[in-house]
Amino acid sequence: MRASIITIAYNSENCIGFTMESVLDQSWDDMEYLIIDGNSSDKTVEKAESYREAFLKKGIPLRIVSEPDQGIYDAMNKGIALAEGEIIGILNSGDAYEPDAVKTACQVFEKEGCDLMFAHIRMHRRDGGTYIKRARLRKFQTSRDWNHPTTFVKAEIYKQTPFRRLGIHDDYGFYLQMVKQGRRIVTADRVLADFYLGGASNRRSLKEAAKRIRDRYLYCYRINGFSRWYLFECIAIEAAKLLLG
Repeated sequence: MRASIITIAYNSENCIGFTMESVLDQSWDDMEYLIIDGNSSDKTVEKAESYREAFLKKGIPLRIVSEPDQGIYDAMNKGIALAEGEIIGILNSGDAYEPDAVKTACQVFEKEGCDLMFAHIRMHRRDGGTYIKRARLRKFQTSRDWNHPTTFVKAEIYKQTPFRRLGIHDDYGFYLQMVKQGRRIVTADRVLADFYLGGASNRRSLKEAAKRIRDRYLYCYRINGFSRWYLFECIAIEAAKLLLG
């Protein structure tokens, strides 16, 4: 099974190499790697290009596109449209795969015949501490059970259902859309990626929290037909971020 891995980046010269090395170190070689850069003003593209020979030696096609975009989900959609693999994984610049991440995903798809899969993730706090955020499938839907960097989706589904580009949580909105469509979703009982806290979805301020509550409620739950009671879930998640970090 061939996998397409997409990394979106913007002014990421200090961390793009870390992410690329985690893709280069994969134990599964039947894949392609696409970097979608938002016309960075720093040396992100130059840094990415410096890895071209290493990917070539491993037989992994590397494609780097750098042009203005309309945000992270526009960039993701561009990568999805270009992807040629059977399944697609999206790993943002600054995050990393565990060495067997792509191999595990391909094996799960081959065994389960699923439409989407995800797994546990190791979360890295700013103070250097870590914890494991587990992947779960439950009737009550919460992003506390789902991990985007470990998510792999059939390419044909991603291409038919691009991100809506409505808010900051469009990736979770896509996942809930798959749930509502009755897609076959499975989890893998292992850690597949490392996520470093501190991005737009974790900024600690009341203004940012209010925006995230609105986006999650309207563009994840309500747009996909979930109950108005999920507003309390949105509030609880942001309250935990503000109190616990």
